[in-house]
Amino acid sequence: MIMECMTSSHALWETVKEYAASCSWSAGKSLAHDMENHVFSEWERVIVAHNQGEICGYCTVAKRDCIPDIPYTPYIGYMFVGESYRGDRLSQDLILFAMAYLEKIGFKEVYLVSDHENLYEKYGFSVVDRALSPWGSIEKIYHKAI
Repeated sequence: MIMECMTSSHALWETVKEYAASCSWSAGKSLAHDMENHVFSEWERVIVAHNQGEICGYCTVAKRDCIPDIPYTPYIGYMFVGESYRGDRLSQDLILFAMAYLEKIGFKEVYLVSDHENLYEKYGFSVVDRALSPWGSIEKIYHKAI
């Protein structure tokens, strides 16, 4: 399994964009839209896990997530693991890879937004806030020191 940080010039950019657009998670279409419209800037990246060209999962590191007007940054977002790769701790590997990248460029902490129960806590994240999402649900904002 190979993990890489990508910008729009990466050889797998289009492949990951198409994978996200057609994956089983509806937010994948939003990521594909962001990739198509080049919304990632400066240090922001799409992180991909792949095995000999087959996309296994992805996430992003970005300044913002889905909840507007909150002061936290940076975020790990758009976490998705393909169905055939679930149960192998790929989410954990993606989180650790994302955190290593963020630490390398100078960040000391990271956030993520989720409505999952007892998922990110097992990776050492703690809930620091809750906020209303654009689609009307209350989402937890998690924090972890790097």
